[in-house]
Amino acid sequence: MDFDLDETRQAIQDTARQFARETLLPNAAHWDEARIFPREALQAAAALGFAGIYTREAHGGSGLGRLEAALIFEELAAADPSTAAFLSIHNMVAWMIDRFGDEAQHARFLPAMMRGETIASYCLTEPGSGSDAASLRTTARRDGAHYVLNGSKAFISGGGASDLYAVMVRTGGAGPRGISCVLVEKGTPGLAFGKPERKLGWNSQPTTLVTFEDCRVPVANRLGAEGEGFRFAMAGLDGGRVNIAACSLGGARAALDLALSYVRERRQFGQRLADFQALQFRLADMATEWEASRLMVHRAAVALDQRTPDATSRAAMAKRFATDACFRITDEALQLHGGYGYIKEYAIERYLRDLRVHRILEGTNEIMRVIIARHLLAQ
Repeated sequence: MDFDLDETRQAIQDTARQFARETLLPNAAHWDEARIFPREALQAAAALGFAGIYTREAHGGSGLGRLEAALIFEELAAADPSTAAFLSIHNMVAWMIDRFGDEAQHARFLPAMMRGETIASYCLTEPGSGSDAASLRTTARRDGAHYVLNGSKAFISGGGASDLYAVMVRTGGAGPRGISCVLVEKGTPGLAFGKPERKLGWNSQPTTLVTFEDCRVPVANRLGAEGEGFRFAMAGLDGGRVNIAACSLGGARAALDLALSYVRERRQFGQRLADFQALQFRLADMATEWEASRLMVHRAAVALDQRTPDATSRAAMAKRFATDACFRITDEALQLHGGYGYIKEYAIERYLRDLRVHRILEGTNEIMRVIIARHLLAQ
């Protein structure tokens, strides 16, 4: 095992870090405060190949692996976890089209997605089915060359702002085998959006209810065959879980760096905070948990690239461990700032707010435990 990055991966990491520092970091606080969806920044990221990181080169993507994606999302999230996480969602939809779509769908959707001209969202969760995703109730009734969609999706990142929505719908009976995936374009009659949710964090991306009322979508927009949608959705989530764990790594790394700078400068009782052994021990634990998280994330990314039998379980482990640990690290970093950590002039509170939701989305960490346990017990 070689834990050092080769020259190519180092260059990819450096490119992402430079973009994050020059484009995301100077604007992140304003985007958060004003709830601005930074479409121009997303297009700039696309120009670097970050809109199709693991989409095949033949379809305009970068053709990289999941490990490279983890490196990129860590760097982007070190500046702005909210925007980095949205870019992960866009990549997940692009990969699903690349992997499961036909040539006509590749030609129709992917080029504009790779340029960042078409932004995509992923629609699985419903008001009545979150963790129990297989019980979704949004229906798609076949009517000649179209499906007629009725129902709603909840907590959709990019709702109203994105141009394309990968929607899991029920085309058959109950359970996962009755679920299909269709691509719904913004502007389709019958597609509507609720008001943007007011959220604790992730404010640079809108989150809304997405509703379908007799929404007619061409059958040609269905990915794969009827009944394959749930499998596609879960495959997409494996990668999404590694990405969101990588976003937690980036946010927690930034928080730890801010804490280190603060304790070196802040003085109490005649000495620097950094000179108190109790605080040194806390910093040591924070750094150790962060390193452990990163190892798990990178191991899961490699498992996805190699399509190992335990890849889904490893992705769930990495997501569960890293998002929990990195939130604790960020919370500790805020605590070390004292009262200043609670003030918006200090970036640490933004990282805390943005990282909190990572323990919920892409499958709650409780569901990650279910996935891991099933894998263990099936052996």
